[in-house]
Amino acid sequence: MSVTERQVAAGNRTLAADPRRWELGRARWARAAAVYVMLLAFSFLFTGPFLFAVLSSLKDNPTEWPPRLDPPQLSPVNWGAAWRLGRTGGGGGFFGAFAPGAVVPFRVTYELEEGETAVPPIVTVPRRVAGAGAAALRLEPFAADAAKVSEPREVGREAVGSTTHVTYEFEISHTGTMTYNKLPLDVEVPLYQKFVKATLSPNRIERLGRVQSWNNITGGLIPYVFQNYNRVFRENYSRSTGRSLFLTWIRNSLLVAAVRVLTTLLIASMAGYALARLRFRGRQALFVLTLFSMMIPGQVTFISNYLVLRDGIFGLSRLFGAGSLLNTWPGFLISTMVGGSAVFIMKQFFEGLPKDLEESARIDGATTIQTFFRIMLPLSKPALGALAILTFQGAWNEFFWPLIVLTSPQDRYTLTIGLLNFRSSYAVAFDWGPMLAGAVVSALPIIVLFVVFQRYFVEGISFTGIKG
Repeated sequence: MSVTERQVAAGNRTLAADPRRWELGRARWARAAAVYVMLLAFSFLFTGPFLFAVLSSLKDNPTEWPPRLDPPQLSPVNWGAAWRLGRTGGGGGFFGAFAPGAVVPFRVTYELEEGETAVPPIVTVPRRVAGAGAAALRLEPFAADAAKVSEPREVGREAVGSTTHVTYEFEISHTGTMTYNKLPLDVEVPLYQKFVKATLSPNRIERLGRVQSWNNITGGLIPYVFQNYNRVFRENYSRSTGRSLFLTWIRNSLLVAAVRVLTTLLIASMAGYALARLRFRGRQALFVLTLFSMMIPGQVTFISNYLVLRDGIFGLSRLFGAGSLLNTWPGFLISTMVGGSAVFIMKQFFEGLPKDLEESARIDGATTIQTFFRIMLPLSKPALGALAILTFQGAWNEFFWPLIVLTSPQDRYTLTIGLLNFRSSYAVAFDWGPMLAGAVVSALPIIVLFVVFQRYFVEGISFTGIKG
C-alpha cells in the first residue's frame, strides 16, 4: 500500500471514529453537568437554613407564618425613608436621633370601603422601655416627654376600584432640650379602616389591624434594617461597668481562641515532631497516651479537672499567692492549651516529610532545634493552617467547659455562654429576633476564617490524611 493510500485509509478511520468521539465527549459533559447540579443542590441544602436564619434575624417577627422572603427591612423604599427620617430628626442618615428643634413629618394611608366614613387616626408617642432583659431595667428618658404631635389632617383622597385611599399627615415636634435615641410611634384607627402604607413601614400591626406601631421612626438606616442586631449590642450591658456585654463576650471569645491557636500550634508542632522523628525512651508510650486522651470524652474528666482548678492545681498556685483558678483566665487557658488530636495531626504530617531534608541540615551542622524551626516548621504551613482553623473553630464554639469554669461575673463569659444568657432575657418573652441575630454574629468569624484560609485548610487536610 502506497503512502497516499495509507493516508486516505487513516482519514477514513478518523471520520468513522468522529461520531464515537463526539458521543464520548457528550457523555463526559453530561456527567460533569450532573455532578455540578448535585453539588449546587447540596450547597443550597446546607447553606439554605443559615441564609434563612440571616433573613429571619432582620424581621420584627422571625416566627411569622407563612414566612416572608421580602421583609420591610429589605425594601429600598424603606431604606430611603429611614435615612430621611433620621436626618429630619436631627441625627445622621445611618444613625438618627430625635434632637431639640426637630420637626418630623409623617404620612399614613388607609383604605375605606364604599359608604364608610374616614376618621382621622389617633397618634401617640408611647413611653416604651428599651427592650427585654436587663435593658428593661435601665431607666432612660422617654421621647414622649418632649414630643408634641400635631392634629392629623387629610392631605389626599384617591379612588382605587370600589375603595377609597385616604392619606393623613401629621408632624412630631421636639419641644425639649434633650436628644433622644428613640422616637416610638403608635397610630390607631377604627377597625374598618385598613392600613395601606406609611412614610416608613410599621414594625407591628396589632389589635386586628387597628394599631400600627413603630419602634423608632428617627433611628436611621442601620437601626431600622438591623434592628435586632442593634438591640443585641445596646440592650445587654454590664451593671457594674455599663459596657456592652455582647462586645465583651466577643472580645473574650477572640482572646480565648487566639491564645488557644498560638499554644496549640507551638506545642502540637513540637510534640508532633518529637514523636515523629526523634528517638527516645518512652516515645511509643507517649504516643499511645496521646491517642488514649483523644478517646476520652471531656464529660468524663471534667469533675477531676474542675477540682484541680478549684484547688489551684493541687495547691501549687497558693505558693504564689493565688487561690482557686475558677473564674480566672489563667485557669481556663491553662486547662485548654492543647489537645491530643492536634499532636496527632502534626505527627502524621511530619512523618510524611522526606528525611533527606533533616539529614542535609545535620550535615551542615544544624542542631535539632535549628532543624525544627528553620527547616521543618516552614514546610508545615499547610498543616499549621488547617490546625489553626480547626483549633479556632473549636475554641470559638466551645460551650461545656467555659460553662463549668467561667460562671461569674457576666463580663467573663465567652460568646457561647453569653448566648445562653439570652434564653432568660429574650426567649422567655418569645422575642426570638435578638437570639437569631446573636447566633448569626457568632457564626460570622468562622465563615470568614474558612473563606480566607480555605486553601491551607484543604491542603492541610490532604497532607495529614484526615478524611471527613
